[in-house]
Amino acid sequence: MLLIKWNLETDHFEMGQWFKVRIYEKRCDLSPDGDLLIYFAASQKKPFVSWTAVSRPPYLTALALWKKGDCWGGGGQFQTGAQIRLNHRENQMDLAPDFSVPKWLSVAQFGDHSGWGEDDPIWSNRLERDGWIRTGYPEREERDSGAKMWLKFDPPITWEKVHPLWPRKYTLRMSILGLHERNGPWDIIEHHLFGLDGRTEMIGRSDWADWSPNGDLLFAQSGCLYRLRHEKGKFGPVETSEEIADFSKLKFENRAPTEEAQHWLRKRRKARDK
Repeated sequence: MLLIKWNLETDHFEMGQWFKVRIYEKRCDLSPDGDLLIYFAASQKKPFVSWTAVSRPPYLTALALWKKGDCWGGGGQFQTGAQIRLNHRENQMDLAPDFSVPKWLSVAQFGDHSGWGEDDPIWSNRLERDGWIRTGYPEREERDSGAKMWLKFDPPITWEKVHPLWPRKYTLRMSILGLHERNGPWDIIEHHLFGLDGRTEMIGRSDWADWSPNGDLLFAQSGCLYRLRHEKGKFGPVETSEEIADFSKLKFENRAPTEEAQHWLRKRRKARDK
């Protein structure tokens, strides 16, 4: 995995560190300013097997690390830039040796069922916090280890998010069709753009989509990032989207963290916590 820092205003990308372990992206979170990342990772090897860490993106070098030891729960969320809710059980809340957190950062458990479950409740909670509303849930699930899609949802799980500038005009829908496609992704997802005039733009199979703060539509497909720009509040066809980055051909590189990435921020900026 490679961590990349994305400036949404300029579409400038800063390449960070590669990591040869499994990172559970649905159990990760960025601080409100984007200057800290909390992530859950697993190597299935000693001494930690699995762990939650905080780093300074685009680097994954741990500033704080909590040993997990299994893949139930893990990860966490930022309540503010100075408050973390850690998705660990009570006996897994101690920092690993040689790690510490600054006085301005407080750490507490995620909730009553902290440290259990898998991607949920972290993922659903994060989606809801960021403006998504779950609008559909499957009535049944089809499981077939020999099929192309191991687990199929009928109907799909759907989440919707209205446009941040024109909430009555556009809605983005994420449909989770199932899990674990043979020779494909773990999450099988489609996205659609709905307009007030009844128009539907099908983005189709895609890894991620969301609204940009400036009102554009952003989405990821096959290792590439796209931006569908609006013109005075109107979107053209999805086919007119601009490819802003192609990461599909990147290969592993050993990349050391910068000096800054190996140290905590010196102090809390109070404005970020309001």
